[in-house]
Amino acid sequence: MKKLINDSDDVVDEMLDGMTAAYPDMRRLPDTQVLVRDDAPVDGKVGVVSGGGSGHEPTHGGYIGDGMLDGAAAGDVFSSPTADEFEALLDATDSGEGVLAVIKNYEGDVMNFETAIEMVEMEGTDVATVVVNDDVAVEDSLYTSGRRGVCGTILVHKAAGAKAAEGADLDEVQRVAQKVVDNVGTMGMALTSCVTPEKGEATFDLPDDEIELGIGIHGEPGTERTDVMSADEITEELTESVLDDLDLDEGQEVVTIVNGMGGTPLMELFVVNRKLQELIGDHGLETWDAWVGDYMTSLDMEGASITVCAVDEELKELLDAPADTPGLTVQ
Repeated sequence: MKKLINDSDDVVDEMLDGMTAAYPDMRRLPDTQVLVRDDAPVDGKVGVVSGGGSGHEPTHGGYIGDGMLDGAAAGDVFSSPTADEFEALLDATDSGEGVLAVIKNYEGDVMNFETAIEMVEMEGTDVATVVVNDDVAVEDSLYTSGRRGVCGTILVHKAAGAKAAEGADLDEVQRVAQKVVDNVGTMGMALTSCVTPEKGEATFDLPDDEIELGIGIHGEPGTERTDVMSADEITEELTESVLDDLDLDEGQEVVTIVNGMGGTPLMELFVVNRKLQELIGDHGLETWDAWVGDYMTSLDMEGASITVCAVDEELKELLDAPADTPGLTVQ
């Protein structure tokens, strides 16, 4: 299939160089696939970092900047960064106040981050972690033991980054990050498979008259394959699954995200959001903020995910705090 690449072996390397050329407020660590703020480490501030396989842009490097991440490691497409890459990331973002690592629950990410943490802690760096597991669709997948970490991770980045920007200590930054993890759920679906640069063909076969519910962000097949449904029917399937998992009290305020998987027009995402907000109201919940766009993608997959996060006054303040990154700006 046609793609705007030169060589599949060089696509991540060239993407990272293109990002730093577009956003001079970040830099690439030499001989790595690690991006950090140009002013990292920031004196007197806890570092907040993340990372994972490429192909999910703007995740992860697109959230580097004021009010969010201090750095992120990029693995090859749909593959975890190495422990050495994570070690370089942690070293480059520690100002002496410690670093919070936001880890999506994929076995490679967890294992390699843990190895890196052991290495930097021997050198005196204090590291705390949270593991994001917001995907309500499956308990185990091709990549995970337990639930997958998906689009809810962006809210963790935002809250933790805002808390760190306030000058909070490492324990407090970890606390608010975990608070988001404990209150967020996501479920996704696919209209088509994605096409990885290396393979050059669909990751899985999905006939034109079928869709996949409960899809993962690495092209994993979902939990159920059904006939094509209307946007409203799909939205109801996803939303009800998320709300059943969260079991929120009537009157609870929430943030919602309609996230595109990379190949879905904004027109269609707004159609989904229309029904999502209707369902939120039907459940007696109140939408405090609604995000619509491509936040955590799966290359060129056509599809969407729905995220709901319960918020209180503290989380609202953190999510509303200023942020200036390529993938998200809050003024």
